[in-house]
Amino acid sequence: MIKAEWFYWLVGLSFLVMASQMVTDRSNPKRFGTGAFWGLIGAGFIYSSWVVTKQAPPEPLGAAVLVMACLAGFGFTGRGTPRTTTPEQRAASAAKLGNKLFVPALTIPAVAMACAIGVKHLSIGGRPVLQEGSETILGLGIGAVVALIVGMVMLREKRISVPVQSGRSMLEAMGWAMLLPQMLATLGAIFQVSGVGDQVGKLATSVLPEDSLYIAIVVYCVGMFAFTMIMGNAFAAFPVMTAAVGWPVLIGHFDGNPAAVLAIGMLAGFCGTLVTPMAANFNIVPAALLELKDQYGPIKAQLPTAGVLLGCNIVIMALFAF
Repeated sequence: MIKAEWFYWLVGLSFLVMASQMVTDRSNPKRFGTGAFWGLIGAGFIYSSWVVTKQAPPEPLGAAVLVMACLAGFGFTGRGTPRTTTPEQRAASAAKLGNKLFVPALTIPAVAMACAIGVKHLSIGGRPVLQEGSETILGLGIGAVVALIVGMVMLREKRISVPVQSGRSMLEAMGWAMLLPQMLATLGAIFQVSGVGDQVGKLATSVLPEDSLYIAIVVYCVGMFAFTMIMGNAFAAFPVMTAAVGWPVLIGHFDGNPAAVLAIGMLAGFCGTLVTPMAANFNIVPAALLELKDQYGPIKAQLPTAGVLLGCNIVIMALFAF
C-alpha cells in the first residue's frame, strides 16, 4: 500500500536537497538564512509524520515555525543568481514546442483524477493500492512525479539536477510568500476554535437594527470581504462570518435560502482575495515570478473590479436569496 506520508517525505527531502544547494550558493548574500528557512520546512514535512502518530512531541514544529517567521520577517532570506537557461533560450524552446508545453502541467490533474476515481478501487492481496482516504493527495504527488518524467522526456533532459535547480530558483523567487496560504488557513482554524465568530456575531446583532434585512446583507458581504483581506483566504473567513451573521441572522431570522446566501457570501469573500497581499499565491507570487517592477501591481489593477463585483454580489443576494 502506498502511504500518504511517503509523499510528504518526498516533499521534505526535495526541500532539504534544495536547501543544501542554497547554503552553498555564494551568489546569494543571505544563503545561510535562506537555506535554514527551506531546510526547516523540509525537516518539518518529515518530522510531522511522527507527530501525527504521537511518537514525537509537536513542540519542535512550533519552534521551527517561529524561527522561520523570524528568518523571513527580519530579512534573513534572499535570492541567488538563477542557474538556468537564458530568456532567449527559453523563447526559442517555447516556439519549438508550442502547445506541447502544457502536456506536463495537464498530466498532474489527469493522474490525480485517475487515482481518485480508478486506482482507489484497486487492491493487491486484499489491501488497497493507495491509502484509504488519501487517494487525492497521493494522486497529486504521483501526478507531479509523472509530470516531471514527461517533461524531462519531452525536453530530452537526462540530468535530474536541472529540474531541481529550476525548482530552487522558483522557491527563492517566491520566497516566504509561498507559505502564506498554509499559515492563513491555520489562522482561520484558530479563529474558529477561539470563538471569534461568536464574538463577531454578538457585536453584529447588538449593532444591527431589528428587521433590517438589507443592512444585514451588507454587513455579511462586506464582512466576508474584510475578513478575507485580513486572512488572505475566503475559506478561512467563511466560518467566522457565517457563524456570526450568515446563519443566525440571514438564514435563521430572515429565512434566507441557505445555498444562495452562503454561495454568494463566498463570492463576496473572493472579492477580498483580489485586493489583499495576504493572498500571496494570487497577488504577490505572480508579481515575483514575472519580475514586475511594482509588486502590488496586480492588486492595484484588480481593485476596481473587486469593488464592482462586491456591489453586484450584495444586489444579487438581496434580489434572489430571500
